[in-house]
Amino acid sequence: MDRRLLGGHTTRAFLARHWHKEALLVREACPGLTPFLSRDELFALAQRDDVRSRLVRRVRGRYTQDEGPFSRAALARLPARNWTLLVHDVNLVNDRADALLRGFSFIPYARLDDLMVSFAAPGGGVGPHYDSYDVFLLQALGRRRWRYGKQDDLRLVRGAPLRILAHFAPTHDATLAPGDMLYLPPDVAHDGIAIDHCMTCSIGFRAPTYQELGEAFLDHLRDALALPGRYADPDLRRSDSPARIDSAMEQRMTRSLSQIRWNRSHLTRFLGRYLTEPRPNVVFDRRPRTSRDQFRRRIAREGVRLDRRTQLLYDDARLYVNGDDAPMPESGTDALRELADKRALPASACATLPAEALDLLYDWHRHGFLARI
Repeated sequence: MDRRLLGGHTTRAFLARHWHKEALLVREACPGLTPFLSRDELFALAQRDDVRSRLVRRVRGRYTQDEGPFSRAALARLPARNWTLLVHDVNLVNDRADALLRGFSFIPYARLDDLMVSFAAPGGGVGPHYDSYDVFLLQALGRRRWRYGKQDDLRLVRGAPLRILAHFAPTHDATLAPGDMLYLPPDVAHDGIAIDHCMTCSIGFRAPTYQELGEAFLDHLRDALALPGRYADPDLRRSDSPARIDSAMEQRMTRSLSQIRWNRSHLTRFLGRYLTEPRPNVVFDRRPRTSRDQFRRRIAREGVRLDRRTQLLYDDARLYVNGDDAPMPESGTDALRELADKRALPASACATLPAEALDLLYDWHRHGFLARI
């Protein structure tokens, strides 16, 4: 990684001094950066129903927010000032955006979330707020003024459509030009206002609440649950209080439900599936019929890459891909781990893949998890 991205810090120093702790302003983090999308291309994404987008406007000091997709006519009618268009998960639909996101892979892929692109007219912004996750704000076009800092009062404006801070008291003020970047830890208040037409890339990170994790884990257990039998009470006696739940019923049901068990293996498998689950709007297209031998010969010539939408993670025992999992094969593990880490495998490595690893790749190819070759 180019150390300019972190202001000359090594990744070790950055993680120790700033990650989750202190904001960091980096001038010329990406010198010579040019936008990978034009305004028209970003607007076209905001018109798609498979891409999440939002439009935030400020009128006489009040903010409004509309959810996309937006019509071309609605975007053409936008005024000269005071609006911001935000397009989420651009890394899922644009190769250059995906490459930029992967430039932050000194943070594990399990924590990398998405790359959001915002385009703002002069005066545009989303108001003073704070996020519950880390974020890198990389300026790609134009200039944006950021005021930011830690603050104790995190109360929000009541009734506002966005999470706007009621009493914003910034301690830092910086204007970012193309190539400049601002890192903000969770809960650091910030407000970005476009000075001229500008584009900002936000690299965000996953930080699920433990409540969300708990609910998802219970769903996972439900899918694997198998409790035998059905409630029965052959010794039932006449009741003089028919509305009362009697203790015998409680005991029977308690004994049955106490059979529910989970261990570390259940939890580990859940986490791998949960962390690779695709976005709800992501649909993989199955590939046309290709024989296994044709596939083997092709990747031996051309190598293989993951589809930009595919999340592939692993632990010591299993591989996790797009919400599913498979045991780590006995051979070919180094190549599969390289594919997960680097998201590509060269032809030389593909040419010597053992059968078990090749079968996995062929299955992923058939499901559309690999880039087209």
